[in-house]
Amino acid sequence: MPHIDGDRGKIEVNEEGFLAHPEAWNKEIAGAIAKAEEGIQDLSGDHWAVINLIRNHYLEKNMAPMIRFICKTTGFSLKYIYELFPSGPAKGACKVAGLPKPDGCV
Repeated sequence: MPHIDGDRGKIEVNEEGFLAHPEAWNKEIAGAIAKAEEGIQDLSGDHWAVINLIRNHYLEKNMAPMIRFICKTTGFSLKYIYELFPSGPAKGACKVAGLPKPDGCV
């Protein structure tokens, strides 16, 4: 199985870079995925606002939130969210948040 290197060793991901064991997610893993998969060197407060929103929504409803909900709740524009996560909220932000690949994500 593919992996990325984290501060504490190898982190297993699937062929698309999503965490192989979502239950193992933590902030260190988020940072490693952000660097390896998204090219984000440091996660800012705005990154964490999106990540925490997505994770909490997923843990409550067992599905990733719609982008409109993310924009409305954070107050961030869609353009800004794409600046934070270049591959987008469904792919990039969910990947960093340790969620499985959302349905309908290409």
